[in-house]
Amino acid sequence: MGRIWRYSISDGVPRRSLIVALIVGTILNLINQGDAMIAGLPLDITKLLLTYLVPYCVSTYGAVSCGPAGVCRAGVGAGPIGCGEEENRV
Repeated sequence: MGRIWRYSISDGVPRRSLIVALIVGTILNLINQGDAMIAGLPLDITKLLLTYLVPYCVSTYGAVSCGPAGVCRAGVGAGPIGCGEEENRV
């Protein structure tokens, strides 16, 4: 678990995940609550926070599952969460 945590806070992962969350979260927020924004209605804060949190977590998971060097390519070793297990089975 400690190795996963280190991967998630190293090699620019938080910065990349934040950028992804801002872009994807904004698009999803416009889709989900755009009508409320345009009408000037109050936004659902829980939806707003989750709309940004989920892409951040998914992006971080993707980066961590391939390890710090991005070694999760077809036929190349597994990352800390077991990425590439299917490719390495005999």
